[in-house]
Amino acid sequence: MNKSILNKEVQDFINKYLNHDLVKLTLKGSPFSKVSIQEISIQIQGKSKAKGKLPTWFKTKNIYYPPKIHIEQTSSEVTAHYKSELVKGNTIADLTGGFGVDTYYFSKKFKEISHFETNAALSKIAKHNFSILNKTICCYNEDGINAIDDKKYDVIYIDPSRRNEIKGKVFYLSDCLPNVVNHLNYLLGRCKTLMIKTSPMLDISAGLSELNHVFEIHIVAVKNEVKELIWLIEKGRESLTNIITVNLLESSTEVFKAPLYLSNKITYTLPKKFLYEPNAAIMKSGLFDALCLQYPLEKLAPSSHLFTSDTIFDFPGRRFEITKVIPYTKQEIKKDLVGLKANLSTRNFPETVSSLKTRWKIKDGGDLYLFFTTNKEGKKIILFCKKE
Repeated sequence: MNKSILNKEVQDFINKYLNHDLVKLTLKGSPFSKVSIQEISIQIQGKSKAKGKLPTWFKTKNIYYPPKIHIEQTSSEVTAHYKSELVKGNTIADLTGGFGVDTYYFSKKFKEISHFETNAALSKIAKHNFSILNKTICCYNEDGINAIDDKKYDVIYIDPSRRNEIKGKVFYLSDCLPNVVNHLNYLLGRCKTLMIKTSPMLDISAGLSELNHVFEIHIVAVKNEVKELIWLIEKGRESLTNIITVNLLESSTEVFKAPLYLSNKITYTLPKKFLYEPNAAIMKSGLFDALCLQYPLEKLAPSSHLFTSDTIFDFPGRRFEITKVIPYTKQEIKKDLVGLKANLSTRNFPETVSSLKTRWKIKDGGDLYLFFTTNKEGKKIILFCKKE
């Protein structure tokens, strides 16, 4: 950690060139004898990425940024705040502290906070930033799992990362580092509540097959993009209670809660007056039976995951009024579709949005929404909709 980066003239330079071409800037070299242009570039990249994701850090003077990969891997402020509201107590240990965003938000709820990080440089950076942010947090450049051997906490938080060699493949928690599965009993012996953050790529059924005592899973989406899965575990809990899906929007939050194994007989129907598309968190959960139980909805087809009704009501997702339904035939499409300006979506349909736009010369945008899907009779249809 080069503390010369925190000098006022260097910070002013970083702020001045936040929106400039870094390649061109790098070619010019550094105007400072104690700070290289490469170090300046890391600060510019980090601060640029923090602008939307970490506004508190971005707005605070003298924050020190690590290489951009650590900013990309950290929680956003909005998800960190959400996690901090799920647990309570006096003491918490973040065993994979990283840049420290989750730790910072936990510090708003807990009296004693421990941040463990094996990367020495990242540990120093987090410690510096906590002091700048006026937070008293104990930082340890140690392997968190080994370091807590003789300690007890109200909550232990861990964010295992996938090993590089399984990137892009189906993976299990046992494919991650640290291996939480192997250490589960050890961790539960040192806390009341264990909170695990995983990638949204992790299959929920696979996670449940590896973990015991899970009592809650939170599927967290931000602006309809699933960002993380949060697993809450307590020793003595023998069965999953609920899955909570959350879609964090700018001015509201969509929450849907249901038992994972709820069984309900879904009914299927042809399109009615209104169309409902669940948000991304619900789609990840697969709680479609529960959705039909809690709302007066019917499904278009077993694999279409679109719902319909004759009435309009609040719903955790998008709502549309269906203005027209046509079969997906060349004759109908030529008459009603070619050259339109519309927003396209596909559900349970053999073609992609991009191929449909190209084939039928459809332009993006406007107030018209087209859903290409398959109905309960197995027929391909197009739903013409306007957003509610």
